[in-house]
Amino acid sequence: MSTLAKAMTAFRLALVQLRVSTTKTDNLNRACGLIKEAAGQGAKVVTLPECFNSPYGTGYFPQYAEPIPGDSTKMLSEAAKENGVYLIGVSTELQRDPGQLISPCVVSTPPGIFLPFPQQIHLFDIDVPGKIRFQESETLSPGSSFSVFETPFCKIGVGICYDMRFAELAQIYTQKGCHLLVYPGAFNMTTGPAHWELLQRGRAVDNQVYVATASPARDEKAPYIAWGHSSVVSPWGEVVAKAGADETIVYADIDLQYLAEVRQQIPIHAQRRHDLYKVSALQDG
Repeated sequence: MSTLAKAMTAFRLALVQLRVSTTKTDNLNRACGLIKEAAGQGAKVVTLPECFNSPYGTGYFPQYAEPIPGDSTKMLSEAAKENGVYLIGVSTELQRDPGQLISPCVVSTPPGIFLPFPQQIHLFDIDVPGKIRFQESETLSPGSSFSVFETPFCKIGVGICYDMRFAELAQIYTQKGCHLLVYPGAFNMTTGPAHWELLQRGRAVDNQVYVATASPARDEKAPYIAWGHSSVVSPWGEVVAKAGADETIVYADIDLQYLAEVRQQIPIHAQRRHDLYKVSALQDG
């Protein structure tokens, strides 16, 4: 294999586990600095955590909402262009219409060009008696389209936090040719230790893809405490990189040749019984 061909089968992914404060300008400035640091370490795709520009919580969303474009999207565009990376900034709560908030996937390419803004598909509405009640639908509206984009390395599918629990979405992204699934999310101290890694490994093994999750760093004083532990899981289901609870950058080299070898060893994609069952998208996009 030539040097060029080998380079195109592997690339470095960086997950920025950002410590998010109540000051938006501080969040944006620090995110920008960490993006630059990640690019300096060879990252070609950089992912910020869910709610990188604001604290997580339905009470914060209206307060921190912005129009599109706004300060946050401007930062994403400039940082991607200055550092020559694909930059995923997901779940910045942005105002689309007066009084209506969305949770979009914002992707900026190396030239600083924005790709479409698909929204979080599944809203996090739960009520665990005695532990936590949280209703994203009280302030956000769900999306109805898929978030898939092309890079010179591979096709990438993006889900936001709660989307990771829905295996069908990951299957559809895989059918669309994605080799990497990215889930910026903010699991809490109840669901985090129970399901965060379990779901990532399940999505990776079921679809023989790389799965990456980017969480905010943990703030014990915040009303909503994020689990942290941003990580990358291989198509074999191995956790190849993982953070703790503090602010950091997680790096992983996404090896598409290894992905192909895993699929050749256990050829589930060729052995599915499409005569008996099928998972498919009801609309394109």
